[in-house]
Amino acid sequence: MRSNMKPNDRPLSVYRVLDLTDEKGCLAGKILADLGADVVKIEPPGGDKARRTGPFYKNQPDPEKSLFWFAYNTGKRSITMNLESVDGKALFLRMVQGADFVIESFQSGYLGSIGLDYETLKQTNPRLIMASITPWGQTGPYRDYEASDLVLCAMGGQINCMGYADQHPIRISIPQAYVNASAHAATGMMIANYYRKRTGKGQQIDVAAFNIMVQTSGSAIPYWQTVQRNLYRAGERRTGMSAFADMRQFYRCRDGFVMFSIVGGNGGIRNNQAMVDWMDSRGMADDFLKAINWKTFDKTTVDQETVDRIEDQVGKFLMQHDKEELYEEGGKRHIMLYPVHTPGEMLENKQLAARNYWVKIEHDELEDTLIYPGAFAIGSENLCAVTKRAPLIGEHNEEIYKKELGLNPEDMIRLTERGVL
Repeated sequence: MRSNMKPNDRPLSVYRVLDLTDEKGCLAGKILADLGADVVKIEPPGGDKARRTGPFYKNQPDPEKSLFWFAYNTGKRSITMNLESVDGKALFLRMVQGADFVIESFQSGYLGSIGLDYETLKQTNPRLIMASITPWGQTGPYRDYEASDLVLCAMGGQINCMGYADQHPIRISIPQAYVNASAHAATGMMIANYYRKRTGKGQQIDVAAFNIMVQTSGSAIPYWQTVQRNLYRAGERRTGMSAFADMRQFYRCRDGFVMFSIVGGNGGIRNNQAMVDWMDSRGMADDFLKAINWKTFDKTTVDQETVDRIEDQVGKFLMQHDKEELYEEGGKRHIMLYPVHTPGEMLENKQLAARNYWVKIEHDELEDTLIYPGAFAIGSENLCAVTKRAPLIGEHNEEIYKKELGLNPEDMIRLTERGVL
């Protein structure tokens, strides 16, 4: 723990984190960095393999221009170190002495094979908290298996519910498994830190991305347990909301897509009637639609034919309008109707602008300034901030090795020639 915390620093400003993760865990370190921790990304000589993950700045493949790397490593410092070398191992153990957290995403058992597992590290620093992010966890028959994001989304059940019933499953385009696992790891470290403050003891946190993805399946598992039916793929519709019908949740409009659904209960009485009234004011609601008594409408038992007749008219109405027009007018009429935003539209969103969400970060190495998502939470005190770009490969070698560990220039040259740095 560092002792130079200032009164207005963020809550984790006194903590040092050693980040050994690749693409499977880099978000965990970023979250702690956003909260003020000094996160030192320890990369192999030549850079972390996550730097080779696209897309790239202006479509220029380069380990220093990965937008994936930029997104998940803001606020960190970087040093290079070969952990498999004798000198690298010794340097790492020296850093562990003054560290509060270690985050790693190596295959289960790897750190033990090079003498750097948690049991070894806690002998150097009994207060150390280490989060291990792996596909399957540290135990069990799958512990030695590797897995991509796609594998975990498939075996975790998420993909089974996505797509169309008569076609193959599909995945969410943006990786899900490891970013979810990283967020859980950050949460686990904060809980372990509370325990450490009470007891003085560190611990290892075992985060299995597979377990996390199973959690994302939501009601699919209890639905199977209770009625012995799978929530099948239904595309833009949602299954399980009615015993006899699937409900559409996404519709095309004139310039994209919007989210709208016929809902039940007291909210549905107002929501559904307001939509019918709006459609009727434009001459687009027939007698069948206007005759529906929404006070007695039961979403859980309505049949598919009725739902289809309602949704067919709603769909034709929505196609006559732009999504922002639908959102603005829908809001005035208290209708639960929302645009599906593109990245460009999110950058222009007035709600995000009003909260100063977007952060401009200078990239001196690119001679450019990029816009980043800002703090994940806003506190009444100085809680969380995104303040600086992701580091270059080994950008802070001299700062840490010379100023903090006391290596001289000759040591640096010798270790570099040996492939340690």
